[in-house]
Amino acid sequence: MLEALVCPRTQMRLEYDAEKQELISRSANLAYPIRDGIPVMLVDEARTLED
Repeated sequence: MLEALVCPRTQMRLEYDAEKQELISRSANLAYPIRDGIPVMLVDEARTLED
């Protein structure tokens, strides 16, 4: 399923972070949360990645 999901901002692929339950967009520097097993693919709900 992960292969079908892309970042809504950049349309680039995402990486899965199992520990934090997030989908990571390195190109947008955002982390999209996964809540109750459902990815929340809204830019307003994503957190900015720290360096």
